[in-house]
Amino acid sequence: MRAEPLGLRDGEKEELSRWLRSSTIRAGLAQRARIVLLAADGYSNVDVAAQVGVSLPTVRQWRQRYARSGLGGLLDAERSGRPKTVDDRKIVEATLRPPPKKLGVTHWSNRLLAPRLGVDHATVARAWKAYGVQPWRVETFKFSTDPELVAKVTDVVGLYLAPPENAVVLCVDEKSQIQALDRTAPMLPMQPGPPERRTHDYKRNGTTTLFAALDIATGTVTAACKPRHRHQEFLAFLKQVAKAYPDQPGPDGQSQELHLAMDNYAAHKRVEIRDWLAANPRVHVLFTPTSGSWLNLVEVWFGIIERQAIHRGTFRSVRELNAKIRTFIDAWNDRSHPFVWTKTAEEILKKADPRNRKTTSATRH
Repeated sequence: MRAEPLGLRDGEKEELSRWLRSSTIRAGLAQRARIVLLAADGYSNVDVAAQVGVSLPTVRQWRQRYARSGLGGLLDAERSGRPKTVDDRKIVEATLRPPPKKLGVTHWSNRLLAPRLGVDHATVARAWKAYGVQPWRVETFKFSTDPELVAKVTDVVGLYLAPPENAVVLCVDEKSQIQALDRTAPMLPMQPGPPERRTHDYKRNGTTTLFAALDIATGTVTAACKPRHRHQEFLAFLKQVAKAYPDQPGPDGQSQELHLAMDNYAAHKRVEIRDWLAANPRVHVLFTPTSGSWLNLVEVWFGIIERQAIHRGTFRSVRELNAKIRTFIDAWNDRSHPFVWTKTAEEILKKADPRNRKTTSATRH
């Protein structure tokens, strides 16, 4: 049965829908938003109560409060009772001061601070939540000291988003010191319930270095495993990459260019590397900024091979490790997919600014 639809104010239907989709808004507000939206669609109070799972008076209450006050009417009204006697600001001020040295701690916990302020630890937790203070958390940060940060981010991201015609874009890097680890006892396989288990201790059987070039247009990887990661090995790998992508002139007769995005590791800038690049003009290099190797998409692929092939593997020798890596790469290239970059340079530079960071977690202790 339909009823007279509840009229919504301009723009408030979108806001109510956002409340309904939100995973952080209080359940009560989401429920009220659903009541109002159903009422706006013409459902009767009885139908709305049945769909939402509330009583008929509750539906009437929130219809009337929305009709009278809009979105503000769906918020909880100020409750009567004894005025608040605890000043949250004083709790926050005390939290921001370091604990006395005699306590031997690096930061406050709510149970450590509460008795010193003469309040309950839950009161401290509520004050921290209200002001977004999180003494149990610590984050790391690193500023790029590269004077050409903006230009390099713009160039690399521009290469990802709008590669030149008749050009191949490759992300190049090496994953060094990959350990061939063998467990001291056989792995226990996964079963219904228990996960796969392995011994905590292990035996080291040497290391290898994986050189990789990721073609972002196809997701295929050209790679080589080498015992060291000096400029000699890197130069040999560059020659391997150039051979894997032979010159295929375009319709205009121009050579097919190779654009390599890589970090400014010392081995990548040796004179031997520069001489080889000068002798191969179709190969162009873009360096990521200092402390900005996260711009290199091959780092994403390194994470994939680490999780899927290396981290949980057991290797009795470097030869076994190298064979496993080659097997993974062959299988990967059979199922590869493009690596699509979505963020613009402006979005990245804005997000990298610490002033634009947001914290969302709340205390649980």
